[in-house]
Amino acid sequence: MTCFVNILYILLALFVIKQTLIAIFFYSDIRAAQKRDPAAKSFIEVLLLYQGLHALVAYRIGHAFYKMHLFFLARWLSQMARWVTGIEIHPGAKIGKRFFIDHGMGVVVGETAIIGDDVLLYQGVTLGGTGIEQGKRHPTVGNNVVIGTGAKVLGNITIGDNSYIGANAVVIKDVPPNSTVVGVPGRITKQDGKKMDFSLDHIHILDPIMQSIEELQKRIDNLEKK
Repeated sequence: MTCFVNILYILLALFVIKQTLIAIFFYSDIRAAQKRDPAAKSFIEVLLLYQGLHALVAYRIGHAFYKMHLFFLARWLSQMARWVTGIEIHPGAKIGKRFFIDHGMGVVVGETAIIGDDVLLYQGVTLGGTGIEQGKRHPTVGNNVVIGTGAKVLGNITIGDNSYIGANAVVIKDVPPNSTVVGVPGRITKQDGKKMDFSLDHIHILDPIMQSIEELQKRIDNLEKK
């Protein structure tokens, strides 16, 4: 019985040490989650319960192994994280600071993807490749980018800084900075050069095609009245 209790104490101590190290080294990422998710009630909640953070921790360790050419170990770690969190981040991807995945289930980040600082991904996002060519085949995502639920960003394209990719959009072409992209395939509408806000209301994103159709319909209605 005493031996069993000692083992429990050791496991508890290791758990506390692990969480303390994560809190120190991932402090800015945890604060970013608190800032961007209104459901985050405390620092401890994010530290212990957010699968996006857990996937990021596994990625950072796996990426270190990947850079040391320990490819199998890095890939094994990423698959374990995928099994636990539902988030698949290839250890070869490059991810910047204050990265946050909200909810996260079904998120996939490919091997040659590059993600800048202060990027927010929602569940079901894919940063994927096209074809089987070697080399850079996944997207480059700039700083301060928000990618909405279920969006697919495919191929060696660039998403400019401060842009927003709407929910379920399919993006296969470069996106300039300060843009919003909606639809399938993705259509771009500028945001007057303004930086995107992380508190953006997701249900009120303007579709430029629908705007044009609505304007034409208004003109037709006016002509019919005359």
